[in-house]
Amino acid sequence: MSTNPLDPVNPLDPVRTEEEHDPHYEPVIRLTDKDQVEVKTHEEDEEARFKMRAKLFRFDPTTSEWKERGTGDVRLLTHKTTGKVRLVMRRDKTYKVCANHAITAEMNLQPNIGSDRSWVWKTLADMAEGEPTAETLAIRFANSENAGQFKQAFEEAQKTNQELSSGQPATVTTSSTDPAGPSPAAAKEATDKENAANEAAQPQEDAVKEPVSAASDSK
Repeated sequence: MSTNPLDPVNPLDPVRTEEEHDPHYEPVIRLTDKDQVEVKTHEEDEEARFKMRAKLFRFDPTTSEWKERGTGDVRLLTHKTTGKVRLVMRRDKTYKVCANHAITAEMNLQPNIGSDRSWVWKTLADMAEGEPTAETLAIRFANSENAGQFKQAFEEAQKTNQELSSGQPATVTTSSTDPAGPSPAAAKEATDKENAANEAAQPQEDAVKEPVSAASDSK
């Protein structure tokens, strides 16, 4: 049996995929609003920049099989203070975390062989089980369009985190149609560049004018 997680026989094959046991039971007694206790999700300081329904799998190297982790909304969350982006996915109904890891520049979304609606990637520190573990994950969407949107959002998050780690902010281009116009700092920078360019061009203009003046004197 092949152990390659990208083997065309193995990835996300419903015949070869084993679903992890995670039963769901309806409560016998339903609590009223007064009885309910607020539960912290540790997502209170984050905002979702991407959200889409999908099915998640993990590759089990001991059995060389893909195991289903759950179906739910995969989200890319941006921290309101640090600006860092992480991937979080919770299962439907139980809201149990099935994926939770930072998005790093080293991660590479690879297309699943034979499918245009799923991606495979590796993470060295997935926190879904509470402790950081290295995982090979695969995610499948309803169609190729959704898969493409996820890839674009994932790569944008990689760029954001990389720029934050390097200490260099992302370059923001202000549209000329922006009613607010450029910021004061951007306007000053543009003015300084324009003045420097004019000063650099001045000697060249004088050099062009001198032969013309000399020609006029000879007449």
